[in-house]
Amino acid sequence: MLIERGEQLAQLRRNVLSCEKRRQGHVALVTGPVGSGKTQLLESFGTWAATTGARVLTAAGSRAEQGLPFGVLGQLLHGARLAGSDTTRVEELTREAAGAVPTAEARWAAADELPAEGPMWQPLLREVFTTLLDLVDRGPLVLVVDDLQHVDATSLHCLLYVTRRLNHAPVMVLLSETLTLGPANPLFHAELRSRPQLSHLALPPLAVDSLARQLHERGGGHGSTPSGEVVQEARRLHQMTGGNPLLVQALVVEPVRRAESRKGVPVVRVGDAFGRAVLHSLYRHEPDARNVARALAVLDRPASQELLGQLLGLLPASVASALRVLHSSGLVDTDRLRHPRILHAVLSDTPAEVRQRLHERAARTLHEYGAEPSVVAGHLVASGWTGEEWVAPVLQDAAEQALAAGRPDLTVGYLRLGCGAGADEERRKALAAMLVDARWQVNPLAAGGDLDRLMRSAGPGRGSSSPAVAAVPYLLWQGRAEEAAEAVAATPVGKAAEPGSAPAGAADSGDGRLQAMRLLVSLSHPDFLVSTRTSQGLWSAAATAPHSVSPLLQSLSVLGSALLPTEEVDSTAAAEQFMQRHHLDRGSRGLLVAPLLALLYGGRADRVVAWSGTLLGRSELRHAPVWRSVVRAIRAEAALRLGDLAEAEKSARTALEDLPAPAWGVAVGVPLATLITCATESGGHAEADRWLAEPVPPGMFRTPMGAHYLIARGAHHLGMGRYQAASSDFQRCGAMMRGWNLEAAGLAPWRLELARVQIGLGNRTHAAQLLREQLHVPHGLDERTRGRALHLLATTAAPDHRRKLLTKAVELFRSCGDQLGLARALADDDQVLPQAGEPGRTVPFLLRAEDAAQGPGAGPWVRKAPEWQGASGEAPAGVEGADRDDVLSEAELRVAVLAARGQTNRQISDALFITVSTVEQHLTRTYRKLNVRQRTDLPSWLLAMDDHQPGKVQSKVG
Repeated sequence: MLIERGEQLAQLRRNVLSCEKRRQGHVALVTGPVGSGKTQLLESFGTWAATTGARVLTAAGSRAEQGLPFGVLGQLLHGARLAGSDTTRVEELTREAAGAVPTAEARWAAADELPAEGPMWQPLLREVFTTLLDLVDRGPLVLVVDDLQHVDATSLHCLLYVTRRLNHAPVMVLLSETLTLGPANPLFHAELRSRPQLSHLALPPLAVDSLARQLHERGGGHGSTPSGEVVQEARRLHQMTGGNPLLVQALVVEPVRRAESRKGVPVVRVGDAFGRAVLHSLYRHEPDARNVARALAVLDRPASQELLGQLLGLLPASVASALRVLHSSGLVDTDRLRHPRILHAVLSDTPAEVRQRLHERAARTLHEYGAEPSVVAGHLVASGWTGEEWVAPVLQDAAEQALAAGRPDLTVGYLRLGCGAGADEERRKALAAMLVDARWQVNPLAAGGDLDRLMRSAGPGRGSSSPAVAAVPYLLWQGRAEEAAEAVAATPVGKAAEPGSAPAGAADSGDGRLQAMRLLVSLSHPDFLVSTRTSQGLWSAAATAPHSVSPLLQSLSVLGSALLPTEEVDSTAAAEQFMQRHHLDRGSRGLLVAPLLALLYGGRADRVVAWSGTLLGRSELRHAPVWRSVVRAIRAEAALRLGDLAEAEKSARTALEDLPAPAWGVAVGVPLATLITCATESGGHAEADRWLAEPVPPGMFRTPMGAHYLIARGAHHLGMGRYQAASSDFQRCGAMMRGWNLEAAGLAPWRLELARVQIGLGNRTHAAQLLREQLHVPHGLDERTRGRALHLLATTAAPDHRRKLLTKAVELFRSCGDQLGLARALADDDQVLPQAGEPGRTVPFLLRAEDAAQGPGAGPWVRKAPEWQGASGEAPAGVEGADRDDVLSEAELRVAVLAARGQTNRQISDALFITVSTVEQHLTRTYRKLNVRQRTDLPSWLLAMDDHQPGKVQSKVG
């Protein structure tokens, strides 16, 4: 397909017709970059000229045959021989002349520099011209020579001889030449361009409009205007190719993958045709241009001519020429490769040893130019070179920047090379500590060996900057609490940590970090460093301290205040303030986990869901699967506490997919507990058993995560009717919590869960005692736990007191956002209404319960939850169900709704096509079921029901 070359083709046709008409020759020179369509234009013109009766002789220059004397002339003579001309004499003369021309001279770029002397040259040139004129007698002659820049010098000399003698011969000489780094055959061109019969045709890149027309026609559209989608695709192709026909054609023939969300718009072209076209173009350029393209691919960033010249050992002028020809062929846009697919094609073709050498040179050169450490480090890693002293500091700086930017995957590569870069001992230890951090963020299982080596290198010396202190979070993750406690306990805290001195853990204080690590050990493994946790005066003030306090210490102090609540510190407010202050900080991923947990344990699951959504939307977490999974696990637990079982299960599953269970260490109890609870509350007991079959580390039960897990496992046992097993898990959890002196109900309300067991066993007195103890916890009783406790307490209370308890529970569930807790309380509240003398409000309460229980998995929670079951597990007597369709039959409901709207029995009869007697019977049963005396009592709740779910009522009426 000849793209946008109609104008040039028409001009060439006019030229050859003029030659025939005026019996005068003409020379046409077609120029353009690689892939601009020169050869296609020449072939199309030659085919057309032959159909008009012209004799067409073709030849093409070749870089491989540029040293072959008379190579192109021989191709032309071969065509003449096929046309019937006697070329025997010419071929004899060329053989004699070729023997007299040294090989080196045959490669000369300027034909006029050849020694055109000797007895064979003049006869040869005359014989060549005579042979061509013999063909003219039978019609116009067209000589087509492609790739003029590669034509041998002897053939160029012969072509010049012919062009000098075209004044009275109908011969058209059509030449094509590709743009090169320097002028090709300058003396040849100097004489050629002086010929009055010369016309020059330069082939420009394709325009967007032309591409749009071609795409439109290719898609079957003819005669109409291309659509906006086609024009948009044409712009995209032009941006990728610069309008180079070779590259455009390669893209057009590739298959198109279309996005479902944007119907009909091509978004991705797949295949390797484009890559092959890029390499085809690249290898038709000169070696220097190819080297510049490879350097640009290795750098993968805008590069000045000076930088490229220093990288390749070329003069800036040579680099400028290379960039010019690469730009003209669509491969380069200003100072970098035009598109990632071009870069990929060039890199994939570059030999490994060449890439390594270029990366090493790039690292040296960019370091001298003062480039960013991350840029230099990328080339150092790619080359594996560490031969100079500046390498280790650059790698360390780059690693710190990558960690802060959320790219632990890049950090690992920097640090691995840096550890072997000949750095001093202190730097190697710092790099080793960073390596553990980076590898842990990608895959905690892979960090085990590095962590062991780091602990061995720590030695007996301890300090706040000790590798052992830096390793504390990862030791705790693996359950190695003894080693973590030893690492921080062996280092004395300086004066900065003493009460009454400067703020503990000032931003740059090593003591602040050490104190934070001690608090982390004590909160995550409460059996260790108990004095640190109980001495709240040393750290609790940091939760609400000003900005001068270390963010790490402040973050953990906020969590500590939530687990050990006091009147002095509002942990949820402090957590919210911390999130507001630091959620945009670079490298703040680990800092934000503790405040999220503080919000969760403080009863603000709604804020946890909101903040986790914000954090998961940040690009930093994209390359940090551990932190991403941790945030998702916390989000899952928060969604569970809001009654959103679907979101809870989805988030917890995704967390375990991103990070497999064995990699979670002791923290695996959090997502597993959420999944077990979701399955239990949805009635999926087999699914819960599957999650319970996942192995967990023994050390988990020495952590608050173990308490989470025990509560979930006990609830599953309770749901299966295994009261003894459930009681055992809840009592074990209670023993752990009491032993740790952690009374935050939001962590694990074991008394409440144990009360559910007692209710199931019929021990209501014992259950009420446990619930009152739960309600009288001095601090840290969140609204959800209080609502659940009051709801359960109502099942043990006398009828006259039960209604008050349930009303308060409903208010608390509404306030904290627990929709399923609200549904369960509303359903129980409906059961006590008739006993309280308010039967007319039954259905509105049922509807509120039904609405609150909407969503996947909600039904089993409302209908089967132990909190509204009797001691035998059955619904209390007299309750027909939680669905209003069980209150009235469909026929009764249709009649009742119309009656509530004020219609008479006759009108109802006509509307529903039933008899008046049937209407009266339905109304009689409706009055009895709803305990109302007359028709006028109906609107108070039936219209409320109609407003609440109009679609469902209308389906019954209409």
